[in-house]
Amino acid sequence: MRLKDSIISAKATLKHGKTRSLLTMLGIVIGISSVIILMSIGASAQAYILGQVQGLGSNLIIVIPGGSTNGKFSSPAASQGIIVKSLVQQDVNALSRDPSIAAVTEESRGQGTAVFGDNSETVTYDGVPANFFNITNLGVAKGYAFTDNDVQAFNHVAVIGSALATTLFGANSDPIGQFIRVQNVDLRVVGVLNQKGTGTFGIDEDNLVLVPITVAQEQLLGTNYFNDIEVEANNDYTIDFAQSRVESILENDHGITNPNKDDFTIETQQAILSLLGNITSALTIFLAAIASISLVVGGIGIMNIMLVSVIERTREIGLRKAVGATDRDILQQFLIESVALTFIGGVIGIAIGGLFVTAAYLVIAKVLAVAWTFEFPISAVLIAVGVSSLTGIVFGIYPARQAAQKSPIEALRYE
Repeated sequence: MRLKDSIISAKATLKHGKTRSLLTMLGIVIGISSVIILMSIGASAQAYILGQVQGLGSNLIIVIPGGSTNGKFSSPAASQGIIVKSLVQQDVNALSRDPSIAAVTEESRGQGTAVFGDNSETVTYDGVPANFFNITNLGVAKGYAFTDNDVQAFNHVAVIGSALATTLFGANSDPIGQFIRVQNVDLRVVGVLNQKGTGTFGIDEDNLVLVPITVAQEQLLGTNYFNDIEVEANNDYTIDFAQSRVESILENDHGITNPNKDDFTIETQQAILSLLGNITSALTIFLAAIASISLVVGGIGIMNIMLVSVIERTREIGLRKAVGATDRDILQQFLIESVALTFIGGVIGIAIGGLFVTAAYLVIAKVLAVAWTFEFPISAVLIAVGVSSLTGIVFGIYPARQAAQKSPIEALRYE
């Protein structure tokens, strides 16, 4: 029997049992669409997260208090909730004098409740100097960022996140010039940040209150140390050289002679991007692998249905063999039916996955106004088609062999 004849026969058989064919394909459709959806949304999430971190600039060096034995961006003390006070103004002054460093900014953070009228919201308030906005690329959508004069004069001003502005003042009200209360301190709103999302330290920058660092340390926190120092490397020097200078300056400033006993941790923005990229990629692969389990379930379903089909068509198999069909012809026909079922299911799954991803993009990007990108990786489509076809071959080969090995005499006698 020619391949063309086998394809025509398989098509007629599948067409004859439409309901069975659709139910058989259902597991493959669900599995393929799940893989497409998870890989696409995973790629979009990766692009979003990396985009948020890249927004801070590639020449940024971040210093956090507390030493680290493995060089990662998290000290053991910080992970255990221990407050480390190793970064102070003296460090900022020393770093600012080095020619490899273009600018230095510091942060002192706390959490509290922001109140305006009857509206309130739990927020992170962050005391920063005026240059913080330029170094971290935090843009102001409305109003202005406070200045050095505001910092030096202890002016009670604040720049707030876009989501917080909506929560406290409503979508149609102008917050500029209004007063909010944070930790029993009145602050006049002078600016609203551009929509930003989650920042480097997992802080929702759309729900943030930025105040002059002098006000934060003296009245909101009562501290004289920093939660982190961010250093912008001079473009005339490599980022690695600037990082080594930061380490050397801080060790000298803290009287440390053994690098293994550093009371601070240094990381570059590039290293953070690499780490986040590896994490999100691994997570996407993990989720896709979980979704692929449904493909195995769908494949087993196809094998079961094909085995039932072999039993039901025993007399047909006997008749075909009696008129000259070989084992290879029978094997070929049933294998084509199995592959066709999984391939068609794969195409339908890709279409459903694409529609879902498109709908998710429209909701997240257009309705929720998040800087979400539409990602539909070709690799996901190739994997989906390849896996669906392979599933048809793997799970169809056994029923096809069972059909091909039947004796024509016994098959014709089957009732």
